[in-house]
Amino acid sequence: MSLPELLALLMFVFACGALMAGYSVAFTLAGTSLIFSAIGIVIGQFDIVFLLSLPGRIFPILTREILLAVPLFVFMGVMLEKSKIAEDLLESMGELLGPLRGGMGVSVIAVGALLAASTGIVGATVVTMGLISLPTLLRRGYDPALASGAIAASGTLGQIIPPSIVLVILGDQISNAYQEAQRSHGLEATGVVSVGDLFAGALLPGLILVALYALYIVYIAIKSPTRAPAYRTESIDLKQAFLRSIKSMIPPIGLIFAVLGSILSGYATPTRGAALGAIGAVLLAAYKTTDRLFIKRVIVIGSVALLLLIGMDLFGLDLRLNIFNRSSILELALYLSFVLATLGFIGMLTAFSTLQGKKHLSTVSLSTLHITCMVFLILICATIFSLVFRGFGGDEMVAHWLSNAPGGVWGAFALVMLVMFLLGFFLDFIEITFVVVPLVAPPLLAAGIDPIWLGVVMALNLQTSFLTPPFGFALFYLRGVAPSAVKTTEIYRGVLPFIAIQICVILLVLSFPKIVTALPHYFYGN
Repeated sequence: MSLPELLALLMFVFACGALMAGYSVAFTLAGTSLIFSAIGIVIGQFDIVFLLSLPGRIFPILTREILLAVPLFVFMGVMLEKSKIAEDLLESMGELLGPLRGGMGVSVIAVGALLAASTGIVGATVVTMGLISLPTLLRRGYDPALASGAIAASGTLGQIIPPSIVLVILGDQISNAYQEAQRSHGLEATGVVSVGDLFAGALLPGLILVALYALYIVYIAIKSPTRAPAYRTESIDLKQAFLRSIKSMIPPIGLIFAVLGSILSGYATPTRGAALGAIGAVLLAAYKTTDRLFIKRVIVIGSVALLLLIGMDLFGLDLRLNIFNRSSILELALYLSFVLATLGFIGMLTAFSTLQGKKHLSTVSLSTLHITCMVFLILICATIFSLVFRGFGGDEMVAHWLSNAPGGVWGAFALVMLVMFLLGFFLDFIEITFVVVPLVAPPLLAAGIDPIWLGVVMALNLQTSFLTPPFGFALFYLRGVAPSAVKTTEIYRGVLPFIAIQICVILLVLSFPKIVTALPHYFYGN
């Protein structure tokens, strides 16, 4: 090993040690990079030209359109979280399924999946579900281990169920790694990897996980009724409970389908789809938080107007009217579009003013600002780290190690998955994505591994890591909000069956890659 490679390895080890010691992620990455680059310059093992090229690498990050989806999806998730949608869903579905054994557990999985798809942030989902559903499950006689496991597992679904900021960030990094692999190994471009591809690829594995989680709850309820008992009330109108559940589920499901459908259909880019989701979250939250009937009607009319306007554009109504070649019809379409746009604007303005009056808008905007600044600061500092690491020849060293790993390509793949799994105990998904993926993905992609499949397997792998005792992030989040009556050992014991389900799904995806690649091929021809 040459001296520059040794410095690259020491830099990586030093950064990991500082992160595990609790130092700030962003400043640890940047500080470590600058310290080692200074050492390299002094001893003549680092070219300062790499640092001079830094502004040219950071500016494209800040102007990359796809990353605009990050604050928009964060805004959408935080807004839906503040609108108490999860509470209404859990209450209505619990009322409907509560009389069935395991019904409340299945409700938690379903609500957790919807909340995960809406927010895409593991910590937010686990904390929200822990505060809302764990006390309810315990009051209704559920085994603490089973209840804790269901909540922690459903909370990590935000890693894999689109749309979410996790997949946006991973998709961006996989796309960059794919281009890097093509450039460094002289491969011809076989297509562009987009965030939409990753959304489509992650959809089926995510739904399979949700189904298996729910089936496990049902199995436990049948095998051990005392662990997941039915909750019976004196008088329950099943028809009314069903209608309330449908009423509670339609808005969030409709919003998720609108966002995901617009992206997968090619009608909208992920950034535009995220903007659509942000506007929909504002309208939905305003409708949920106001008690004034007039304001509710204005918001509904505005929402319908916006949907009709989008529908006109989606189906090309203006182009269809051109076949009549009559100015009167075209003018009518123009006036209709103007009226719909005006009604939509009034509805949006009413929603924004309603939320601001209740201080929700400023709170959500501030939370979005904090999360977005954290993501972009880590991204910039990770870029500095990656640049200095490459300046020492670290990227070539990693590629050499992977190419010489026992077992060839699949041995290298297994090694990368193991390293990422272990790092998931100590680092958040964002840090791993920005630091590790750019280093290990290009050699794997250059060896012929499908980029979409690789991204989905990485997401599943880290999702399992975040759920695995004793260091899983989801377990820490749940422990922080769980009642003191729930023991830490019960939380650990409760997640083990769900980890087994995770591993089974990963093995399924490894054995049948078309589970991931079929939908991207159907929607985009990749």
